[in-house]
Amino acid sequence: MIEIKEVVTRKDIKMFSKYPVKLYKGCPYYVPSLRSDEMNTFNPKKNFSLKECDAKGFLCFKDGELVGRIAGIINRTDNELTGKKFIRFSRFECIDDIEVFKALLGAVEKYGKDNGMEIIHGPWGFNDTDREGMLTYGFDRKATYATNYSYPYFCEKMTELGFEDESKWVERKFTIPKEPYKRIDDVAERLKTKLKVRDVAETLTVREIVKKYGAKLFDTYNEAYAPLDGFVPVDEQTEKNILKQFGTVINRRYISVLVDEKEEVAAFGIVLPSLVKSLVKHRGKLFPTGFIDVLISIKKPKELEMALIGVKQEYKNTGINALVMARIMHNVIEDGIEAIESNPMLETNYSIQQQWKFAENEIVKRRQTYKKRIGSLIGEYAEEEADKAE
Repeated sequence: MIEIKEVVTRKDIKMFSKYPVKLYKGCPYYVPSLRSDEMNTFNPKKNFSLKECDAKGFLCFKDGELVGRIAGIINRTDNELTGKKFIRFSRFECIDDIEVFKALLGAVEKYGKDNGMEIIHGPWGFNDTDREGMLTYGFDRKATYATNYSYPYFCEKMTELGFEDESKWVERKFTIPKEPYKRIDDVAERLKTKLKVRDVAETLTVREIVKKYGAKLFDTYNEAYAPLDGFVPVDEQTEKNILKQFGTVINRRYISVLVDEKEEVAAFGIVLPSLVKSLVKHRGKLFPTGFIDVLISIKKPKELEMALIGVKQEYKNTGINALVMARIMHNVIEDGIEAIESNPMLETNYSIQQQWKFAENEIVKRRQTYKKRIGSLIGEYAEEEADKAE
């Protein structure tokens, strides 16, 4: 017997947050999220995205055993901007069972239907800094701090259930050169004078950068990412939340924040120390001892993850990206970094795809989202289960 239960109590939240660790136990490629972030998913005092989103979590039990979880998110801002009636599914993990898939996705579909939504799609997060996309290639590669891992049966089941392909991403692994790219350095030196920009990461601490330029960095971020699939502008309160979250895991040697004569952020690049080994070792928990390994990973990393790169519209096609990457790559080589992997890059974001031609790299993972019109068999299944429960 399959039962769907809405996440309501603290006990439910604990089961919701811990379930992925159970599902992927023994899987060498899975990397857990921070447990504290998982626990705060539905807490409006901690997750400020809930100001612009409605969200519910669901647990699935089969014969009394927990076998899956999922979250449904209605991003009101996104729907208002696009004029669409979409509900997102997120944080979707479950066993290889088509009935469990139907029940979980059906619960989100019914939640959407009850609120006037027309399309279910995902996996999408609350915003573009959240985890998104389902793995479709690279199942034998370890996930990154910012991405989900999923077993091959996930995408197989989505196709079986009649979901259509939506947005697609690639992730690249970069070969680290023995010395800086001379061509990039030459271009960067000329551009620094021509564009009249300076890199404040060379002189300011991370805390000082966040305090003085954090809001302006997000202005550039919102402007640069606006055309991308599923993007929702980050508001002021969410900015603070993200800066607090990521500010603690940034190493100044691997970021670049270019400021122009007007003190605006012309472009930025953020490459994060990989926390993968620490998160796996401590199963996503920072306390009591996990934070020590995390601090070591931040201060003396061996591997890095490319997180974000953004360029203000007026600086597009100026080659300013070369300036962003030049400083970071010098420090990467000097510090003896062993590996760099990108986080997901949209296949349709041609400008970001083209800019990596200068560097030796390979595509190591692919992921995508799926969509389907509400009102299918999945929704009917969920309603039948709801009737049984009553």
